[in-house]
Order: sequence, then structure tokens, then C-alpha cells
Amino acid sequence: MVIGRVKTKLEKTGEMVAYSEMALRNNAAVVEYCRTSMAALSGSTAGLLGLTGLYGFGFYGFAVVGLWVLLMIKGGSQWRKYFINRRGVLTNGFFGGLFTYVLFWTFIYGMVHVY
Repeated sequence: MVIGRVKTKLEKTGEMVAYSEMALRNNAAVVEYCRTSMAALSGSTAGLLGLTGLYGFGFYGFAVVGLWVLLMIKGGSQWRKYFINRRGVLTNGFFGGLFTYVLFWTFIYGMVHVY
């Protein structure tokens, strides 16, 4: 395995852009850590609030989009330095985070609202 391999992408303007594979992996790992933490915290919040059914899943969607917006704000107008595309940041790990969310949601809901 070659460390520090460079990925290239041709922009719409015809300009060639190079990305460091190691930096992209690090950024993906940081986003995954943020997504897992967000899923645990928002699942706990949904359990405490007593959300059930589609309201609970809607809350997860709201949390995912909220995290994505915060990451795009953090990246600012230079988000292309850190990610290849925006959609990947939004969709990668969506279902993995959903399983963490449901785990915390049901556990906290059962601890607080079931007698």
C-alpha cells in the first residue's frame, strides 16, 4: 500500500484538482466520529423527549441534516479542500448512524418512560 497517494479530479472548469488520500481518509474518520456521537446524543434526546414512531425517525433526519449544515459552515467556502463532494458528507454512514440512534433512543426511552 502506498502512503500519501494522490487522487485527481477534473473540475467543470477543466482544472485538475489533486487530493491527498491520507487527508481524505482522516477527514472521513473525523466525520464518522462526529456522526456516531451525534447519533448517540440525538437518540438519547429523542428517548428523553418520548418521541415515538415517525417523529423519532424524523428527529434523526433533522439531526443528520443539522450536522451536515454545521460541517459545511465549518468548512466555509473552502469545503473543497476537505471533501470531494458535499453529498458524500451527507449520505456516507447514514444507516450506521441510524442503528446507533435507534439503540440509544430505545434504551433511554425504556429507562425513562416505561414504568
